[in-house]
Amino acid sequence: MIPLLLAAFFMAQELPRVVIETEMGAIEAEIEVNRAPLTAANFLKYVDEKLYDVGSFHRSVKLDNQPDNLVKIEVIQAGRRRDTKGFAPIPLERTSVTGLTHESGALSMARNGPDTATSDFSIMIGDQHELDFGGKRNPDGQGFAVFGRVVAGMDVVKKIQAAPVTAQRLTPRFGS
Repeated sequence: MIPLLLAAFFMAQELPRVVIETEMGAIEAEIEVNRAPLTAANFLKYVDEKLYDVGSFHRSVKLDNQPDNLVKIEVIQAGRRRDTKGFAPIPLERTSVTGLTHESGALSMARNGPDTATSDFSIMIGDQHELDFGGKRNPDGQGFAVFGRVVAGMDVVKKIQAAPVTAQRLTPRFGS
């Protein structure tokens, strides 16, 4: 199995980009260091420390595998390998402040509550505005922090989402 690998590269005067290598192909994403600086810096720290290199896409949320949720979403979720040490949680950069939204291809930090995001991130499949500030996916209404967007490889994102799942767990995971 080929591990999920992320490689950052920077272009002068442009937002940094990362390439996420998976068994299904590459996903290229632009990281919003200007509009979501805390979340982007956190994500890039995991990239720089190579903690995603041994990570995986482990979750696929589809319309038909979330029976207990009144508000349905479609995302795939990745993170560092669980036996690696992560960094401290970061403050939530609300979409009401950054102006970024959960549109198709957006990268967003997973969280349990405000100010709990660490390394797991999701990629939106279709617009998922119920994940924005004020959305109804979480009872607290605070939403999730968008920090980037896919610029190439949405076909790969959709292939990963379509892979077999048990509940919402990808079987197998894509990465190590």
